[in-house]
Amino acid sequence: MTETFTLVHLSDAHLGPIAGFRLRTLNTKRALGFLNWQHKRRFVHLPTVADRLAADALAHAPDHIAVTGDLANLGLPGEFMTGLGWLKTLGEPDRVSVVPGNHDIYTGRLGGPSCLETWAPYMRGSESWTETSPVHFPYERTSGPVALIGLNSAIPTPVGVAGGRLGPAQLAELQRSLERLGAAGYIRVVLIHHPPLPGQASPRRALEDAEALADVLERWGAELVLHGHNHKQSLVWHRHGARGIPILGVASASAAVSHDGEPLARYHLLRLRREDGVVHINCELRGLDEDGHVARIARDDLVMPAP
Repeated sequence: MTETFTLVHLSDAHLGPIAGFRLRTLNTKRALGFLNWQHKRRFVHLPTVADRLAADALAHAPDHIAVTGDLANLGLPGEFMTGLGWLKTLGEPDRVSVVPGNHDIYTGRLGGPSCLETWAPYMRGSESWTETSPVHFPYERTSGPVALIGLNSAIPTPVGVAGGRLGPAQLAELQRSLERLGAAGYIRVVLIHHPPLPGQASPRRALEDAEALADVLERWGAELVLHGHNHKQSLVWHRHGARGIPILGVASASAAVSHDGEPLARYHLLRLRREDGVVHINCELRGLDEDGHVARIARDDLVMPAP
C-alpha cells in the first residue's frame, strides 16, 4: 500500500501584539517598523485568525506542520516567546518544523535570546531533537517517506531592505543533503522563507544568492520547495530532469483583511505519496473565504507530466 504523508504549510503569521519593546532594543529600523505596525499592520494581522487556521489545520490530523518564517514583526525576544507559545499549540517539536524569516532576524540588536535559541527545538534535525547544541542549517528531519530540509535565509538588513542570503557553506551542505536523501528514496521538501528563484521578489526583498540556489536545485533536485515572504500564494515550476520541481509560496496565515494586493489568510494542506516512481502532491489551499469562514479555496495536483 502506498503511504500518504499529510503536510501543513503555514507562513508569515506576524503574531501580535508586539511584546518586549524596550529602550535597549530600539534602533531606527525598529522604530520605523513599530510605526508601520501601529498604523497599518496590526489591523491586518490578527492572532485570532492565525489560531483559527491552525485549528483547521490540526483538524485534518497532519503528520507534520512546516512554518516558513516571520512569526515575529520586529525581531524582539518577547515576540519570540509569543511565537514559541503558538508553535506549541501546533504540536510537539518532532511534528512541527520552523525556519526563520526576515522579521525574525530583523536586526543585529537583540536585547535577549534570538529566535534560533528560543525556537531551537523546532529547528533541530531528526537526530538531535533533544540535544542542547546550537541550531545548524540546513537541518534534516525525516518522517515516514518525507525528508524536510530547513534553510535559514534570514539576515539582519538595513532600513528598507527585507532581502536574505544563504551563503556558500549552507548551499554546499544543501547540495550534500539533497544528494544523500534523494539516493535514500525520500520525498525531499525544502523549507525556506524567501522565494528561492531569481525574479520572484523585488531586489530589496529578494534572496541575494537565488541564482546559486536555483543551480543547486536544478542539479540535485527536490520534490517540493515551500516558502513564504511575499504574502501571496504562488506556484512556479523549476527545471530539473524530466518533471521539474514545484516551488510553492503561501499567503500570510493571519491576514484578516485584504491589503496591498495580499489575500486573506491562507495555508496549504499537502498530501504527498510516491507511486510507480512518481511523486504525487495533492495541494489544497485553505483559508478565510468571503464570509470569514475557513474553507477550501482551491485544489490542485502537483504532478508535472513527463515530456
